[in-house]
Amino acid sequence: MVLALAGMNGPWLYRFGTAKYHQYQIDKPGYKAANGKWEIVEFPEKYRQNTIHAALLHTGKLLLIAGSGNNQENFDAKKYDTRIWDPVKGTIRKVPTPNDLFCTGHTQLASGNLLIAGGTKRYEKLRGDVTKAGGLMIVHNENPDRPITLPAGTRFTGRENGRTFVSKDPVLVPRAKKVFDKATGAFLRNDPGLGRIYVEAQRKGARYETGTQDNYRVRGLTGADARNTYGIAEKLALDKKDFQGIRDAYEFDAVAEKYIKVDPMKEARWYPTLTTLGDGRVLSVSGLDDIGQLVPGKNEVYDPRTRSWTYTRKIRQFPTYPALFPLSSGKIFYSGSNAGYGPADVGRDPGIWDVDSNAFARLPGLSDPKLMETSGTVLLPPAQDEKYMVIGGGGVGESRQASRRTRLIDLSDAAPRFRDGPSLEKGTRYPQASVLPDDSVLVSGGSEDYRGRGASDIRQARLYRPGTNRFDRVADPLVGRNYHSGSLLLPDGRVMFFGSDPLYGDRANTRPGEFEQRIEIYTPPYLYRGARPVLSGGPRTVPRGGTGTFTSPDASSLRTARLIRPSASTHVTDVDQRSVKLGLTKSGDRVTVRLPENRNLVPSGWYMLFVTDDRGRPSKAQWVKVP
Repeated sequence: MVLALAGMNGPWLYRFGTAKYHQYQIDKPGYKAANGKWEIVEFPEKYRQNTIHAALLHTGKLLLIAGSGNNQENFDAKKYDTRIWDPVKGTIRKVPTPNDLFCTGHTQLASGNLLIAGGTKRYEKLRGDVTKAGGLMIVHNENPDRPITLPAGTRFTGRENGRTFVSKDPVLVPRAKKVFDKATGAFLRNDPGLGRIYVEAQRKGARYETGTQDNYRVRGLTGADARNTYGIAEKLALDKKDFQGIRDAYEFDAVAEKYIKVDPMKEARWYPTLTTLGDGRVLSVSGLDDIGQLVPGKNEVYDPRTRSWTYTRKIRQFPTYPALFPLSSGKIFYSGSNAGYGPADVGRDPGIWDVDSNAFARLPGLSDPKLMETSGTVLLPPAQDEKYMVIGGGGVGESRQASRRTRLIDLSDAAPRFRDGPSLEKGTRYPQASVLPDDSVLVSGGSEDYRGRGASDIRQARLYRPGTNRFDRVADPLVGRNYHSGSLLLPDGRVMFFGSDPLYGDRANTRPGEFEQRIEIYTPPYLYRGARPVLSGGPRTVPRGGTGTFTSPDASSLRTARLIRPSASTHVTDVDQRSVKLGLTKSGDRVTVRLPENRNLVPSGWYMLFVTDDRGRPSKAQWVKVP
């Protein structure tokens, strides 16, 4: 009987014993000093959420945004979540959330606030779930004297098909534009003002679908308005309806810890990218609009001084969530990394973009160019070198393809081009990457397949060192991370990981996945190598080109100083993070750092100042503001 019981329980005893031995091994001081350590943070149940976005505030606290958390039931119930977590005190609290900020865009502002723009107006509906025929209606206004506003609920009836469709939102249609002959000045025509609106049939069923274009009269209008205003729609059907975006924008006040509404964007955007420019303004691009279509290249800029938006002068199309980084020249680098939505042959090529002139210089040499969706891009340290790494990626849409490649590009070269860096062990979508204060880059997680299908999460982590151009395997994470995941460097030198939204919860893809609500903290090897250097005192503000003097009893051992911009992470790529090398001089226990002068390299705002010693150990961060 004893032998039989031992035989039945042998596999479990083996696994239990193996796990215990593994835990014993990874807890050894020597292992941690070489590989670091991972730990899971689980909030009390009432404070857990589906964290989609996260940002480090200059108060040292973390802003965790879920919105509806990619959950239709939460959206329908208007249950939108935001949390403020203090990782030092271990406190967490809820913050009232004004709108569904699921799939919003965000970036750090010079004031220390976070700009948040866009989000979800409606969830997508797959073809089988769509019960009412609907789609895009283009409303025309031929009156050159005034615009016209049509309220939500306006009915449009087809002149040929006789079917009636109802608008879901109000629409402002601008007045027509008079066109004159440039040579003679003679009046030629009125070009109608155009408005876009989503309409649905009044009743359910396929009998209300339309297959061809028709002209629609607007019910309720009379006289000149009825003659001048009409709708034109192509196919209105039971096809899949994509997510729809909102125009709303907010600044999150890091001190008051609340949302402040600012002027809305010109365009509704779901899944936009926000990029802070050197002059403190913010560029907003791409996203799905309030009809569920890709915003047609209408990019715009937010001015924090007026809290208002203006269009850029030219149109340029990108797929959703393109990775855009400001360069020291004032131009924008587009790495080709993106989140998907949009034509597979439009706006996908990487290049350098001059926003003012709209000139776009394509960059050659990219390997796996068709596997750039869900890839990650990181600005390698130091930022002055303007070297970038593009990590992994996958095929368009729900493709099963994934790339093992990393691609490197040095934009300071006379003729920059991509070249392959060290390969990953597996094809990797959604890799998380964070720049560390010792100039290494932590690359972790991701999955081999779309949204972790087939239990394909990759529980591996590596440190990339630009000086050696190699990956060094370190301790493995405890939690798998795929879609809707990200990572942030903390002021104490550790790294926080959040999110993951798997499509399925098992290898056979038969059980729906559950959003990963656990936070995981990685402590890098440098924090297990004895006492870290101490930095204290000094100014809270240091101008570009200026100096700041601090105190350190470890001054003689210090080797480098870095300003690291706090992250605002979402959908893998974090366009905010950058590590800027500083000049460093020492005298006794006094440490003086000098900032570069280029404002495009060092945008205004709050930064973490780290110094590292001759063993690569970083100090805790001092918060410094660059005006």
